[in-house]
Amino acid sequence: MTMTVNVDVLCVGHASYDLIFSVNQHPGADEKIVAESLLSCGGGPAANAAVCVAKLGLTSAFAGYLGRDIYGDKHYQELNDYGVNTKLIIRGASPTPLSTIIVKTDGKRCLINYKGDTQALASNALNFSNVSAKVVLFDGHEPYISLPLAEKARQSKIPTVLDAGSVHEGTLALMNHVDYLICSEKFASQYAGNEHQALSQLAKLAPVVIITLGERGLIWQRGNEQGALPAYHITAIDTTGAGDAFHGAFAAALAAGMDWQTQLQYASAAGALCCMQMGARLGLPSQKEHTLLFSQPLYAT
Repeated sequence: MTMTVNVDVLCVGHASYDLIFSVNQHPGADEKIVAESLLSCGGGPAANAAVCVAKLGLTSAFAGYLGRDIYGDKHYQELNDYGVNTKLIIRGASPTPLSTIIVKTDGKRCLINYKGDTQALASNALNFSNVSAKVVLFDGHEPYISLPLAEKARQSKIPTVLDAGSVHEGTLALMNHVDYLICSEKFASQYAGNEHQALSQLAKLAPVVIITLGERGLIWQRGNEQGALPAYHITAIDTTGAGDAFHGAFAAALAAGMDWQTQLQYASAAGALCCMQMGARLGLPSQKEHTLLFSQPLYAT
């Protein structure tokens, strides 16, 4: 099916539904605890990035899968409510991926993901011929539709961004096919042992590499140029989705034509703000919230 879509940022990848439990401590073996609160909302790296872009005042679309179940219905409606273009979502009989997130009072979390028999979409599942975007963001969870799209974007000189949260088939397949390779500390550790070795190795594969380091900020390499940026000084409540917010805001900044240092600061502010509320989706900042933090020199020294 051919869909006409024209947006600032196209986000391709994973959509899930999140159940977020607040607890005083993570349970031990055979331990039963009581959650202090429960939040439920849509999630998934690319889906969250699409919402982040929309909340920051730009246009976005999400391309990926949602089941025809209660969680898929809720997430589909939520994306529409945020103004995300949903024309490129495939609905099917396999379940919507579900995530249970258990968050402590210090913001540390543990996650349980369930996909059932849900498989990555086939390479011909979506037709992107009438899709126009200023930036395309991938999270690696839909590699079969992402690889040809990344090549199409490269031929059209459309910037591409990869959210490399962990080392898996999709991120390994895409990491040398994108312009901006944004890796988590976890990815760097899995790939090369530490972030500085990873930065050196990954810079041979992608023109621009950023490694996000949580409260330690980030490091980057662009061509032969390297640098670092400290994190905003905040009190974290829940770190879930901070990376998704960073990637979405970075893609938005790229689409808006911001300069390099502004892109990094813009994305860092979004990631910091996401940590200040419970839940990834609910923590994604509005344009007003983002402007308030972004305009202030709140970096740790």
